[in-house]
Amino acid sequence: MTAPIIADTGGLLRALARTSDGGASFPDYESVLISARLVVVPGLVLAEVDYFLRENRAAMRNLVAEVFNARTRYEYEVPLPSDIVRALELDAKFANLHMGLVDGTVAAVAERRQIYRLLTTDRRDFGAIRIGPRFNRALELLP
Repeated sequence: MTAPIIADTGGLLRALARTSDGGASFPDYESVLISARLVVVPGLVLAEVDYFLRENRAAMRNLVAEVFNARTRYEYEVPLPSDIVRALELDAKFANLHMGLVDGTVAAVAERRQIYRLLTTDRRDFGAIRIGPRFNRALELLP
């Protein structure tokens, strides 16, 4: 098992995507998800995933069942008020990226939990931001 990860919307969707024959659509994303010792799913990410899976309710039900099953490696992370405040600070600090609340919250949770490995497709935003008290900590983007 590898170190814990934070799951962003795009990374989580790719990791769970399946081909018509049931295989992984994006095996590199699935591999990261499977090998992580802990997968932290921020609350706003789960809401955004639900939006993208609105035409596939069975997949969403399966994901929710897995995330909230105490025997899995998933951990649902409710955003704290301080995470929302920090998300808005990060959005303002990196205003040119137009990160928004979901991505800002992902970064804030990573910062608070000190989990710097991020399963994401959003290399532009998450590759550019820095977190930490001095904005000097980069996120490790996976895969």
